[in-house]
Amino acid sequence: MITDILQKLSKEDQTKIVRTNEPDWTEPMLAYLEHNLFFDKNWFYERKFDGERCLAFIKGNEVRLRSRNNKPLNASYPEIQQALGSSINTPCILDGEVVAFKGNNTSFEKLQQRMQLRDKQEAMHTGIAVYYYIFDILYLDHYDITRLPLKTRKKILKAVVSFKGHIRYSAHRIHNCKQYYKYAHDHGWEGLMCKDPESPYVHVRSMSWLKFKCVANQELVIGGYTDPQRSRIGFGALLLGYYDKTGKLHYAGKVGTGFNDQVLISLSKKLKALEVTKSPFKSHDAIKETSVHWVKPELVAEIGFTEWTNDNKLRHPRFEGLRYDKAARDVRQEK
Repeated sequence: MITDILQKLSKEDQTKIVRTNEPDWTEPMLAYLEHNLFFDKNWFYERKFDGERCLAFIKGNEVRLRSRNNKPLNASYPEIQQALGSSINTPCILDGEVVAFKGNNTSFEKLQQRMQLRDKQEAMHTGIAVYYYIFDILYLDHYDITRLPLKTRKKILKAVVSFKGHIRYSAHRIHNCKQYYKYAHDHGWEGLMCKDPESPYVHVRSMSWLKFKCVANQELVIGGYTDPQRSRIGFGALLLGYYDKTGKLHYAGKVGTGFNDQVLISLSKKLKALEVTKSPFKSHDAIKETSVHWVKPELVAEIGFTEWTNDNKLRHPRFEGLRYDKAARDVRQEK
């Protein structure tokens, strides 16, 4: 039976909802990186979080948390699973971002200490608080609602979810968005998301969702590493790259900062297990490093940097952590 919430929709919107069984998985909607900043008085502007994308599938007493590439997250964030299970008794699918804070800003580096854990007790004992910022709802009480406009889905979301504790609402602005972007830039936020309020939820990358960054960072593939020098342990630097549309891996430079001893040791073990004899890069002629070890291009790293150089290399890169929620083959240059 259709819920009271959906019964209150307009006749036009009711034609857009489809009765169906709740799927076990659905691809998330993705945004395009945009540099031509614009401020439309009707579009929604939300804070861009530096965390891990998370879809929550709720059915009966079961809550399943999944990453954007459909990996289980329940063990990493058990308090979020528990909070959703105790506050929502209606079958639904939610979309949002799990974050950890360092001061007033979200910190991917801090969240790293939770992302890799697969034991609930160990995750809880890290002392790192995590929060689930929900920005969309895709399914409700036996109905697919993705064809409804975003503005309507947002209203439904607020009516369905009790936002308290670890569960938070990803608020948006419509007015004074130029000042909002300046505030984000001045306070070190990662950026803003800009969304068309009339857009349906589509399971691909869409120009209806745009991201404007205040800081330069992106995912890059690890294709090799160098030997450590002097008192350094583990490895010296990571050799990074990105794929083009033809599937070739382009060298983007190296990163040797942003590692503590624990990361150097744990990542070194992962790299040695992936070693190969041949370079995975399209051309390694430009790689002037010595004592290089090539690896299978499977690991994805989050890298902060100041800018791209004219020859498509990173300037002042720093390692922020590994990403387990994105396939290496999907990594493209965001320029």
